[in-house]
Amino acid sequence: MSQTLSEAYFHYFEEMKKVPKRVHAAGDLKLLERPKVSIVGTRKPCQYTQQMTANLAHKLASVGVVVVSGAAMGVDGQAHFGAGYANTIAVLPCGVDVRYPALHREMLERIETEGLLLSQFDDGALATNWNFVIRNELVVALGDVLVVTEALRDSGSMRSVAFAKKMGKKIYVLPHRLDESEGTMDLVKEGSAELIYDLDDFVSQFGKRTAIESDPFLKYCEEHPDYEQVLREYGEKLSLYELEGKVLVQNGKVVVL
Repeated sequence: MSQTLSEAYFHYFEEMKKVPKRVHAAGDLKLLERPKVSIVGTRKPCQYTQQMTANLAHKLASVGVVVVSGAAMGVDGQAHFGAGYANTIAVLPCGVDVRYPALHREMLERIETEGLLLSQFDDGALATNWNFVIRNELVVALGDVLVVTEALRDSGSMRSVAFAKKMGKKIYVLPHRLDESEGTMDLVKEGSAELIYDLDDFVSQFGKRTAIESDPFLKYCEEHPDYEQVLREYGEKLSLYELEGKVLVQNGKVVVL
């Protein structure tokens, strides 16, 4: 069951073209008071984008930043997962009591319990095409900046970019290979977005990261990312941290999230 936000929270929506009449919420409202970064992108990201999105979200959460996204498949899901459900806000194109998309049911339940769900739509409302546009504007409005990790031209993510431009939000994108993520690369060419060449440098503008320095295993993984080497030294801990979403094993490497 959702609650309706009081007017005390509506200053977070002032940059929208039309301030919502009401916004429904389920979860921890204190997340709204923390620094926030919106992360959006394609529903079908390449492996590189999945890894970098989760890694970026985790690094942001480690310095106290709340990651905002739209709970969709692909980039959105990686952003929520990487941040940890207690450090994320999911904005929905349906009622907060509706588990959409269905494949993200467990994730949405975790976010409701540990993080925050928001929606402009009443309980029981189902997702429609126009609802996604409304959802996207709220995602952008909540973030201090917008990060688009991968997007095709004329995609929903580029609609989010249009909202960010109107709101005067700074836009960041990841570097990609030629013929990949044409939408974000167009933004770089026209000077509308800034490339993130180093995740830690980007995150440092929001605060200092301390989690790795205080965890010898994570520090070892950053210094010795070869999977076989980490497995030999810390087999049981590697499995545990992977299950907890703290590390990702990919292409023979261990990536700290």
